[in-house]
Amino acid sequence: NARRWNCPELPDFSLLKRLARDRLIYLLEQLPGKKDLFIEADLMSSLDRIANVSTLKQHEVDKLYKVEYRPVVSTSDQLCFLIRPRIQTVKWICGESINVANADKAVGRLRKYHIIFTPQKFFACEAVLEEQGIFGDVTTDEWSFYLLPLDDDVISLELPEFFRDNFLAGDQRWVRTAGSALHLLHTLYGPFSKVYGIGRFSKMAYESWREQVEEGEQRARQAEIGTVFLIDRDVDYVTPLCSQVVYEGLVDDIFRIKCGCVEFGTEVTSDKSLKVMLNSQDKVFNEIRNEHFSNVFGLLSQKARNLQTAYDKRRGMDIKQMKTFVSDELKGLKQEHRLLSLHISASESIMKKKTQQDFQELLKTEHSLLEGFEIRESICFLEEHIIRQVNMMESLRLLCLLSITENGLLPKDYRSLKAHFLQSYGAEHLLTFSNLRQLGLLVEQPAGETLTVMESRVGKLVNDKTAGKLTGAFSSLAKKSNFRALSRKLNLVPKSDEEYDLRVPRDMAYIFSGAYVPLSCKLVEQVLERDGWTGLEEVTKLLNGQEFAVTGSIGADSSTKSDAQRIVIVVFLGGCTFSEISALRFLGREKGYKFIVVTTAITNSSRLIESLLGNIA
Repeated sequence: NARRWNCPELPDFSLLKRLARDRLIYLLEQLPGKKDLFIEADLMSSLDRIANVSTLKQHEVDKLYKVEYRPVVSTSDQLCFLIRPRIQTVKWICGESINVANADKAVGRLRKYHIIFTPQKFFACEAVLEEQGIFGDVTTDEWSFYLLPLDDDVISLELPEFFRDNFLAGDQRWVRTAGSALHLLHTLYGPFSKVYGIGRFSKMAYESWREQVEEGEQRARQAEIGTVFLIDRDVDYVTPLCSQVVYEGLVDDIFRIKCGCVEFGTEVTSDKSLKVMLNSQDKVFNEIRNEHFSNVFGLLSQKARNLQTAYDKRRGMDIKQMKTFVSDELKGLKQEHRLLSLHISASESIMKKKTQQDFQELLKTEHSLLEGFEIRESICFLEEHIIRQVNMMESLRLLCLLSITENGLLPKDYRSLKAHFLQSYGAEHLLTFSNLRQLGLLVEQPAGETLTVMESRVGKLVNDKTAGKLTGAFSSLAKKSNFRALSRKLNLVPKSDEEYDLRVPRDMAYIFSGAYVPLSCKLVEQVLERDGWTGLEEVTKLLNGQEFAVTGSIGADSSTKSDAQRIVIVVFLGGCTFSEISALRFLGREKGYKFIVVTTAITNSSRLIESLLGNIA
């Protein structure tokens, strides 16, 4: 299929990095002279991808510190803070600047304080500065760093808090950020001729982006990207709750990929831990990243044989040929050899963890839940899993999967499982259960009449415009999952009696061992096939509506070249998994599209559930 289609070239997204770096350098140059830079911990990885330490030093950054909410120790006359717009961090800066200023006053010293907010500054943060009485003593700026390219076809806003803030707390401040990120892509690579979307926040982000386009000046240019598809994470919770079995997804689940980089510990390197960039530049990784794990060892051993053949070419060479071989090929072969042994060790480490009895049982239970078979046995397995305290996150994940696929738990099952869970892991998780219920992830099936009363009450609340933030928080209370009906309509669960060859996948279900086609990716496929939502009315009704389609919009020219029409940006608001990225790459190869995934952050089942533990920060 890949040969049949002449797939278009992807745009060059390194421009996004250059723009971000130039903007940061410009902001640092606004503070002439030496300065100490305090960086918020979760910005460090992103900053490292944009501007390394030597770049910062070239622009008179003297010392670098991590924001640790401890007393500031600095001898510099200029203190610069690079932070996310969080009230907690701003309050800490206020406290520290007041303490330092008082100490300075005693010795007649005057320092400058500067805060750079990224990706934008919020009014609430400036209000805190005013409240604390230091608004005039601190200068503020904004580093509009919206998009970080993690790979040729993956771009992240690196905003993991988007999910919790929007979907749980009903705080919509990041929607404007998502709109600005889309506006930046539209300005550099658009204009986009077709926009599709589903979900409340997708609609809001689209509106924000459209407003920004209308405010700015329109320039006619040749579009590099033709179509955008926006999707809210709550349209499909099943996919991120499933165990990942493609190589990149497993590496993320076990070792945690952060900002496109993974740290392999001594169980992989057998020496000291090692940070490795995972992207298409790594030739070994690029070949196995989207593969089902059962194929990985076969591919790696084939790669080892090819490498050995390349090394063996040296035999029988004369001096001139040997000289050419050493200067042209040897370095590349050695690098490939190093990466190969690293990925073989990582695969062995994954194998040890994933071939354990518990994991096989988990997978079997998961597939039963997706297919809707042996539900009673699955509940018994889950009960035992909780009582044995095997793994808290896995227990919560399976509870949520059971609830979504069955459209809620029977009251007696819900109470029994909840009681066992709280006894095993502590009563503080009452808050976790409350959060999961609020998002419709773990709910009790209501007795016949109750839901309609609740729905009507929530309906009134949702329609009341004065409800504001409460709308987002409560709208999901009445949300039914309708997974079974969706699964039948879109054929998400292939028939289990058919043999599924994972080496030659026939559809996107291969990313879950042939058990389930990810709903998010299926929607993308269907909408592109139909050129809109026509014919999917029943599906969108089951997904609580909020779908939209705009063609020939936002300054687009009908003469968008045909290559650009086959390049599609898929925007996930609330996070996207590596499995979904693999599924979209497969779909692209099958249908002749190139997909670019833009996500608020990379997520998986652990990150999703961790963000819902305990109380709202």
